[in-house]
Amino acid sequence: MRREAIAPRPNWEREVEALGFGFHTLDGRPYWREDACYVFDAAAIDAVEAATAEVHALCLEAVDRIVRAGRYEDLGIDARAAHLVERSWWNRDPALYGRMDLSWDGTSPPKLLEYNADTPTSLFEASVVQWYWLEACYPGDDQFNAIHEQLVERWRLVGGGQRVHFAACYDNPEDGTTTDYLLDTCMQAGHDVQALDIEEIGWSGRDFIDLADRPIDRLFKLYPWEWLLAEPFAAHLPGAGTRWVEPPWKMLLSNKAILPLLWEFFPGHPNLLPASRRREDIDGAAVAKPYWGREGEGIAILDARQGAVLAPQRIYQALAPLPVFDGRHALVGSWVVGDTPAGIGMREDDDRITRNTSCFVPHRFR
Repeated sequence: MRREAIAPRPNWEREVEALGFGFHTLDGRPYWREDACYVFDAAAIDAVEAATAEVHALCLEAVDRIVRAGRYEDLGIDARAAHLVERSWWNRDPALYGRMDLSWDGTSPPKLLEYNADTPTSLFEASVVQWYWLEACYPGDDQFNAIHEQLVERWRLVGGGQRVHFAACYDNPEDGTTTDYLLDTCMQAGHDVQALDIEEIGWSGRDFIDLADRPIDRLFKLYPWEWLLAEPFAAHLPGAGTRWVEPPWKMLLSNKAILPLLWEFFPGHPNLLPASRRREDIDGAAVAKPYWGREGEGIAILDARQGAVLAPQRIYQALAPLPVFDGRHALVGSWVVGDTPAGIGMREDDDRITRNTSCFVPHRFR
């Protein structure tokens, strides 16, 4: 695993915009970078793929243990949410996708930092944009990237033979692009699809409905479960016939309080980090994380002398510093479609915490 400086395509902005990638630049700075790429060998790709499959299996086992034991208080989940979780888990409602954030230096075992299992983004750039970059710039090389093909195939199961509605906050370019891309993969799987802004979902008194008053039988929502449960219409969730993508049981894995439970269930596992809801349980430097939060929100790195942060619902995880290449802290985003590792996307930043402004850098291997 190494970072390689390369010459970007002279017209790269036009090339990625032609794919529908409109947020390649944020606040005047490139979010998508192709003045560098990360280069792997086949053994490194195998290591990431194996670690991803292993941790995903541990996560499913953890969900089952939590549901069977009713450990919802440990995740800050109330009885209403727990009911939705349990019903979806026992119904075996299928999941579509997720992204694990891994700290990995290319040699030691990859370490799970968190599992973005409910509303992961950076999908379009990982699945489509970096693949077209590879085809244009390194046609003789390969890429760990079967995301698109696996999404299309997964929708044949998740779509359920019904119309699938897609909802997001479409005024957010990243959310809109991600949702429209997933809508396209669902359509390629043979399903009827309909896009909605999240605010356009209505309630008929019996069903959630779209703008044409049609019942929403199956809904993909790029909208976190904890936000959805805070909405006024959340009272209708238990009685509605809508099937959700991602299903409610995914709110356990997208909650960073799953990390202490993973360490409790599988102590010493080489792909996990020590984690606890108590700072004093973690020796040395640690990272404080809110139960819920995205793109680095609320995360604080604590040195060995610093105690707990003065904020509720925080977990503490042993610090696994991101490897630094050319002064850039590199994060591996490893994608899972269904239950199968599907590919990776690399993010990097000058800072030790990955945020929404952190850059996406393509990768290749031979």
